[in-house]
Amino acid sequence: MYFIKPTDPNPITPAKAFLLGLLCLIWLGTGLVGHDPWKPDEVSGFGLIYSMLQNGDWLAPTIAGEPFMDKPPLFYWTAALFAKIFSPLLPLHDGARLASGFYTALTLLFVGLAGRKLYGENRGWAAVIILIGCLGMLVSAHQMTTDLALLAGCAMMLHGFSLSKERVLLAGALIGTGMGIGFMSKGFISPILLVLIAASLPLAFRGWRKRQYYLSLAAAFLFALPWLTIWPLLLYQYSPQLFSEWAWAHNIGKWISYAKTGPGRDSLYYLENLPWLAWPAMPLAVWVVWKSRKRLSQREDLQLPLVSFAVMLVTLSLAADIEEVFALPMLLPITLLATASLSMLKRGAANALDWFGIMTFALIAILMWWGWAGLLLDNQAKITHWLKDYQPGFEPELHTAPFVIAIIATVTWVVMVWRVGRSMRRATLNWASGVTLIWILAMTLWLPWLDSGKSYRGMVTAMTQALPAHYQCIAAEHLGDGHRAMLYYFGNIITLRDPKHLCDLRLIRGDRLSKPLRDENHWEKIWEGSRKGDKNEHFRLYRRVESP
Repeated sequence: MYFIKPTDPNPITPAKAFLLGLLCLIWLGTGLVGHDPWKPDEVSGFGLIYSMLQNGDWLAPTIAGEPFMDKPPLFYWTAALFAKIFSPLLPLHDGARLASGFYTALTLLFVGLAGRKLYGENRGWAAVIILIGCLGMLVSAHQMTTDLALLAGCAMMLHGFSLSKERVLLAGALIGTGMGIGFMSKGFISPILLVLIAASLPLAFRGWRKRQYYLSLAAAFLFALPWLTIWPLLLYQYSPQLFSEWAWAHNIGKWISYAKTGPGRDSLYYLENLPWLAWPAMPLAVWVVWKSRKRLSQREDLQLPLVSFAVMLVTLSLAADIEEVFALPMLLPITLLATASLSMLKRGAANALDWFGIMTFALIAILMWWGWAGLLLDNQAKITHWLKDYQPGFEPELHTAPFVIAIIATVTWVVMVWRVGRSMRRATLNWASGVTLIWILAMTLWLPWLDSGKSYRGMVTAMTQALPAHYQCIAAEHLGDGHRAMLYYFGNIITLRDPKHLCDLRLIRGDRLSKPLRDENHWEKIWEGSRKGDKNEHFRLYRRVESP
């Protein structure tokens, strides 16, 4: 490499490494247990996991008894195993969510190893701290979503690429296995990213046109081959129709349809939202690229993350589906670029970021404590009325253990950020600790309030009590896969897609202003309801009545 890694004047001692690891563990573990599957990202995913545990069909995922072939099942397998292992101690949904912590931990491990390989002995911890400080990681990293497995696979691939010109076999194993994990979790997007990154690096920069690099890619292909073939072949033998549905309807066919219409306004979504999703890593990454713009051909440590980010941004922006959680892989190269900036930013910029983070999180923490106290004391403040209106029917209670944890976290953060001394590393550490504090407050003081509005448990319980003692089946109209999954999990209610209305019960999702049924003379409404505070979704249950 042409770039000489700087010597760190403040090396990471074992004591510092322990404290940094403790911070990462607290950030990672907080919020994984203690609440129901939340709308919108968790409900359908857990429905697949629950169906696996109930029917034992691990090859073809189902929701409420019907095949759901949107994605390969690796993440669902992992979550089902965690749920089964921890079922004596945790509810199934909490046990399944531990799989999210597992894949996020892998992500932190490999992004740290990549940062260490690219930028020096003590930059691994810096990369990890910067990543957990990214705002886009906070909620998504603690939810049941297959994108976390893809994220872990991408982190593994990036670390493999960083080794590809030195340790051929290890690099190939990491690249191929990382791509395989991504493929078995999200489908073809992972191989596409691998091929484009692998081809773009030697095209853009001469330093990657080496024999060892190409040998690493050949080894990666061999390691990836089992991941790419075993499950698809088993699925095809099990059901050619389901294989076609997965490969064509949910993947190739969807891309072809999207290609015919062309990119739309949504294609700019990531460009518009990355500045806050990747904050504060994004401005640091932009700064280091700008400062090194004339030496990029010599800075091989910047070439890998820069090319990877460009490939991910273009590819994901041109994909058929665009959502906030799909941006997670782009945080990895941004984090690595931000790690490279730690030795380049001036003290004034570091102090500005540090004080901005301290003031921001102090204000947010004060507001969270104030709002929670207002709910608990039932004062007449405007924010209290707004919070009550947002979650009508919620009754706050003082729970000793969460309250004590929130107090300890707040005091610890205050003591930590007011220590003497300012540096770029301290600024990123204070930012990550501030993010962790806010997440702890949300998952202790505010968890009952959040769970009240995001869970379907209460609604399903009320509906179950209104069901007739005997009925043939329930037709689901305008219900999403997540709705049907939560009905099955919380109420053991199986709904069918029955457009001909052959069932004697009909469950219809609409809004509160939905018009009555046109054929209401043949149907009697026996229940209606919604989640607390949800003004968009309203459910009505009808029973068929015989004509006079």
